[in-house]
This record gives sequence, C-alpha cells and structure tokens, in this order.
Amino acid sequence: MIDLAGKTAVVFGLANKRSIAWGIAQRLHQAGATLAICYQNERMKLEAEGLIHELPGATGFQCDVSNDREIDTVFDAIKEKYGKVDILVHAVAFAPPADLRGDFINTTRDGFRIAMDVSVYSLIAVSRAAAPLMTEGGSILTLTFYAAEKVVPHYNVMALAKSALESAVRYLAFSLGNRNIRVNAISAGPIKTLAARGVGDLGDMMRAHAERAPLHRNVDQLEVGGAALFLASDLSSAITGEVMYVDCGYNIMGF
Repeated sequence: MIDLAGKTAVVFGLANKRSIAWGIAQRLHQAGATLAICYQNERMKLEAEGLIHELPGATGFQCDVSNDREIDTVFDAIKEKYGKVDILVHAVAFAPPADLRGDFINTTRDGFRIAMDVSVYSLIAVSRAAAPLMTEGGSILTLTFYAAEKVVPHYNVMALAKSALESAVRYLAFSLGNRNIRVNAISAGPIKTLAARGVGDLGDMMRAHAERAPLHRNVDQLEVGGAALFLASDLSSAITGEVMYVDCGYNIMGF
C-alpha cells in the first residue's frame, strides 16, 4: 500500500463529485496525504466545501488560476499553514463553450487566448508558485486527453490547449528536475465531468471509446486517482516529463 503520511498535496480544479480532481483527492487522502483543495470562486465554494468535509483534515482555499495575485495569495496561505508542499495536482481546463461546439476553423481569437491561459499557462503559474515550497522535491501532475495527438471532433481549441499542455509538462520537467521535482500528465479517457459536458457529442464519444478500447469500457475518476497516487508517490521517483494513459487502452488502437 502506498503511504503518503506526512505529505502535503495541493489539488486545483475541484468543482463537484464528478470532477477528476475529486477522484484524485480521494485516493491521496486514503493514502494519508494532507490535502489543500482549491476551488475557483464563490459560486463553486458551497459544493466544493461539502466534498472537502468528506476528507477529514483537508482544507479548502479559493483561487482563480487565471489571476496571478490569487495564486500568490493562496500559496502564501499554504506556506503559512503547512510549511511545505510535496504534491501539486493541476486539474484545470476551460474554453468558451461556443469554441467547443462549432467548426474548428471558426475558433475565435479570444477563445484561443482563454483556452491557452486557463488550461496551459495556469500549470506554469502554479508550478512556479509551488516549487519554492517543494523543499524535499515533489510531484506535479496535470490532466490531458488523447485529442492532443489525434483529431477528436468537437474538441476543437481545447485539443490545441492539451497539446500545448503536454509540451509544457516536458519543459517544466526539464526546468524543475534539478530540484528533484517531477512533472507528469495523465491522459484519461472521456469522463462525464462538468468540463467535458461542454464538448459536443460527449455521449457518442464515450460510446465509441467503450466499443474500441481493449477493455471495452470507460474509465472512472477513482481509476484516474489511482494513477495519480502512483505518480505522486516515491514508486514513480524516476518518471518525469511523461504522459500516462488511463483510458482502458483506447490510445493503442489504430481503428
């Protein structure tokens, strides 16, 4: 059994019980990690706080990752409360709904900017804030999707953001490796999260995935959480800059 007792994990992106961040938080908590759970704004606070209460010892923090001042403020608070950070989970992505439902060629300049800022730059920003607190090394995790590599209809500008995110993982792994900080991504299969509902024809995507994946089913949040637990632990001490697929094998199929 993986033991994370004495480790502090900061999890960004908890929205509700369908969030992948919730599956990851549960697995880290079960392994003994102390959790700092970050939600975006006041609107999401009530549901997030309700879930946080299910994880004894966890504390909630409000932080909009598109605002550098809020990132600085939340990590100042985390430093004061915990002293150090061992694990950072970035489960944040957003693009304007209109840019996910139309023809890709009609992607707006503003939609492109927002998708890249919230979904990609935020990983760099929170990693930069967390790194000085990772005094004993650490593990940084983010979430990507197969659309970073292959065309997934309706994923549109978010696919470009995921491609950039995977590149950012590699560059951050190189940048932070000399501090013994590892940076990896999990590429999960489609899951009915709040964010995924903004993608057109999600139901069709999930059916096709279950039909073609070698395991003939879809993945769930706790399975993604299990992979995150491994990457957060010392069992993955020599793994960095990688994309781990947790998609029931879908990515290996040609057709």
